[in-house]
Amino acid sequence: MKPLIALFCTSLLLGCSDSEPASNQESPADFDAVAEAYFDDYIELNPIYGTYVGRPQYNDQFGNDLTDAYLKARHEMNRQYLAEVATLPEGALSESQRLSRDVLRYELEMALVDETYPSRFLPINQFYSPVITLVQLGSGEGAQPFNTVEDYDNFISRIRGFIQWSESAIERMEEGARSKVVLPRVLVQRIIPQLASQIEQPMSDSPFANPLASLPSDLSEAETAALAERYMAVLEQELRPALVKLHDYFSETYLGKSRASHGWGGLPNGAAWYQHLANYHTTTEMPVAEIHRLGLKEVARIRAEMDQVRDQVGFEGDLSAFFDYLGSDPQFFFEDKQALVDGYEGLKARINGVLPAYFDVMPEADYEVRPVEPFRERSAAGASYQAPAPDGSRPGVFYINTYNLKAQPKWGMTTLSLHEAAPGHHFQIALKQELDGVPSFQRFGGYTAFEEGWALYAEVLGIEMGLFNDPYQYFGKLSDEMLRAMRLVVDTGLHAQGWSREQAIQYMLDNSPMAESDVIAEVERYMAIPGQALSYKIGQLTIMALRDKAERALGEGFDIKAFHNQVLTSGSLPMAVLEAKINRWIAAQS
Repeated sequence: MKPLIALFCTSLLLGCSDSEPASNQESPADFDAVAEAYFDDYIELNPIYGTYVGRPQYNDQFGNDLTDAYLKARHEMNRQYLAEVATLPEGALSESQRLSRDVLRYELEMALVDETYPSRFLPINQFYSPVITLVQLGSGEGAQPFNTVEDYDNFISRIRGFIQWSESAIERMEEGARSKVVLPRVLVQRIIPQLASQIEQPMSDSPFANPLASLPSDLSEAETAALAERYMAVLEQELRPALVKLHDYFSETYLGKSRASHGWGGLPNGAAWYQHLANYHTTTEMPVAEIHRLGLKEVARIRAEMDQVRDQVGFEGDLSAFFDYLGSDPQFFFEDKQALVDGYEGLKARINGVLPAYFDVMPEADYEVRPVEPFRERSAAGASYQAPAPDGSRPGVFYINTYNLKAQPKWGMTTLSLHEAAPGHHFQIALKQELDGVPSFQRFGGYTAFEEGWALYAEVLGIEMGLFNDPYQYFGKLSDEMLRAMRLVVDTGLHAQGWSREQAIQYMLDNSPMAESDVIAEVERYMAIPGQALSYKIGQLTIMALRDKAERALGEGFDIKAFHNQVLTSGSLPMAVLEAKINRWIAAQS
């Protein structure tokens, strides 16, 4: 499983790591019981994930995925459940259970391979940071509830768990330095200001203090004062010193131990590790050299289409000049942050109007358009999606980063909305959580290739929906597609072809209208989480190929709504499992 948040584990349950999973008491044929027991055990190891999927009993735990005890417990869980799944008799399972079994088996097999690489030595980077996760939870605007006194005490306990994690992180990074498994220097230089931003102001002015503005209304004045004092004391006397220590470690110690190389090839066994990460994120076995060649081919195709748009709008300069024009002319940018948000609200209404022609299954949960919060807007992506609460208490959120309006061109809005909101991430993720009759791990787990592949497919679907009649908006679609194609080239270039950071940046500047600041952030993201960026385009091309296969096989009998139902109504699937499902569906229709 690849959850949408960082994974952690509590030291409390690790003392029981030698025990058998609860599911061993179930009948081997009872796949549902096995699958649910696996999900329960998984959440016990990763309690923050429990908060995000609506298990409030874990709201007081942070977890520590860096201890030897955690690593042992994780291995035993993966090994034991894989053995149990492998013994389930095929004939005892329904078709839906067989699909779920295939997903779970794939997940466990990949997890066991993943354990063989020393990711524990790299517990934090500028893109995935447990520090930022804690800030989001503690801000009062995320999944962590702050409604009762118990809720506040739960977060105090979670803070103390984070402090334990941060101590382990320093120990693991020191171990990594001795093993020569360290971050590139430039990434460490990005982490330092992120940590500094959490300690350069009084804790009373930090996002962690936000919940104090809405303390429970049923408390007396004295009780309110006591809770606020207890809460602030933990922030000032416990959390702040831990953050200072982590910041000082990065700036005074780890920076000097970081590496000058930029790709995973600069690490011990880096080539094999990177191929594994490429397999893990794309859920395929494509060699990285093949992915690189595919990327070059896609970049050339999309660049040619961009040139056609340039000609269509009558721009007289070359494509490079067209890029400059689109990235600088004031007509393509908002001058007001709220106007940008309002623009996406208008797009939401327009897109919602055409969705019924393509979908007869849509999520019950709605989504909201919100600007990224000020405390994280400087380092956050240009846009993102947050899933709705499983119990319906919180809608999905389409976050748009309003920090730099020059990085949010008007011509990119349609494709971005299709990708992040409906029918992209919002449809796929919200529908997944609302499924009945599938195991919880399938409702809440995810594969990037499937989820991002679907979101890119949603962008292409926008053409059929008539949403790209404006050539500039169509250029925006091509621009986003170019980004995903360039990722195939640049990610593999950095980690398998020996490219430098500077070479990767120049390649992206030469082939897109992206702002240089965005290009730099993208390249450094690939340096931090190798292989993840490959999943987008590989997933999209797989889904499009499956649709093409279905259309050719079924002819006039092809139903676009039925095809979308097949893709969306089993949760997030590895590509091979999705392909097998679509093949069975085609055969049943023929």
